[in-house]
Amino acid sequence: MPPQFCPQCQTVLVVTSVQGRDREQCPACAYTAYHNPAPVSLGLIEHEGKLVLIRRNLDPLRGYWAPPGGYVEVGESVEEALIREAREETGLEIAVDGLIGVYSQADVKVVVIAYRAHSTGGDLVAGDDASEIRLVAPGQVPNQPLPPGGTPLDHWFHSVIHEVTAPWQWGRRPVTRNMRT
Repeated sequence: MPPQFCPQCQTVLVVTSVQGRDREQCPACAYTAYHNPAPVSLGLIEHEGKLVLIRRNLDPLRGYWAPPGGYVEVGESVEEALIREAREETGLEIAVDGLIGVYSQADVKVVVIAYRAHSTGGDLVAGDDASEIRLVAPGQVPNQPLPPGGTPLDHWFHSVIHEVTAPWQWGRRPVTRNMRT
């Protein structure tokens, strides 16, 4: 790995113990590089009584079926990011119904925040990061094997997708209730 430079004074960072952890720190100005996970919003979107899945066009899990989602950008909430990502990847306008869960793992640089949602309009069309789109009835979620030779992110994201879609896999459509009154 090439050396990393201090963003404040351009000195080469060195790995040293800071607050009991190995971190990159500048020996000249004491700047410490903290590597924080990026938030990702993921949505189990119900449209016409079925689950919306996209075939991922990008890593991680390129080519796999997954719920729509993506990185939260500065200036938007996690829910706003999901609404934007749903529009970009599926063409649908959605309403967020409730939190499913928050998923993280120590060796992965993202935190996934998964929500239930339902469509409120738009035209179903694959776009942005999706090569295909499909509607899946309860009990018809595709069984996808772990990616052979995948990265830790691939394996972890695969397990998150499996967990959040489990009610649909078992043929039980989750009850959708609006989280805002």
